[in-house]
Amino acid sequence: CEHCEEDTSAKIDTFNRAIKFTAALDDKQIERLLQIADKCPVHKTLHSQTQVITTLVP
Repeated sequence: CEHCEEDTSAKIDTFNRAIKFTAALDDKQIERLLQIADKCPVHKTLHSQTQVITTLVP
């Protein structure tokens, strides 16, 4: 982030997701696709408490 070097406690805690559908979809189809998007592994990881474990590899 812009101030990460200056403030080591700075965190990015908001992600904006923009989804564009190129086909005409009804409300039910859009709702279902948004449910699927919320189940992707990246989305789940970002919503959970993340732990980073670093190991040195010889």
